[in-house]
Formats: sequence, C-alpha cells, structure tokens
Amino acid sequence: MGKTMQQIVSIGEAISHPLRLKLLYMLSEREWYVYELAKELNVSRQVLYLHLKRLEKAGFVESDLRLEDDDMRAKKFFKLKEFDVSLNIEDLGTFFE
Repeated sequence: MGKTMQQIVSIGEAISHPLRLKLLYMLSEREWYVYELAKELNVSRQVLYLHLKRLEKAGFVESDLRLEDDDMRAKKFFKLKEFDVSLNIEDLGTFFE
C-alpha cells in the first residue's frame, strides 16, 4: 500500500533541515541520550526535542525512557529506525489522477 499524502509531506518536512539530517547520521552510529546529543550539537535540549519529535513523527527515530542503575532520573534515549525513502511519479499519481 502506498503512503498517504500526509505521510509524504511529513517525511519531506522531517528531512528538510540540516540539523535533522545530522541527527539521522549520528543516530545511525548508536543510540544517544538527549543531553549528550544537545551537548555534542551545541543546541538547547528544547530545540533538539523539536527536531527529534519531527523525526519521530515521520517514523525515522524512536525514543525510549529508562532509568540507569547509577542515576535514578529517567533519561530519554533516541535511536534510528530502519527506513527507506523514495518517491516516484506513481506515488503522486494516486493523489492527482
């Protein structure tokens, strides 16, 4: 089954920002704790969360909230999901024909 127009738009929006592309690359190497990512990229956690939520909504990443043995605070980790992005004329034809 093909993607809906909203799914295609969501994917396009998710990969339309250089920081989100860098996040995809970094998450392809390993999962990251949000604080570590923000520090590595030199952005606030609030800004980072906005970008990660956009990637999560489009299905590129997933998050996991967990307690570490050495720290009783919950930490949110993100990891990359398998994805394959493609768009062809047939996909568009389903909406406009």
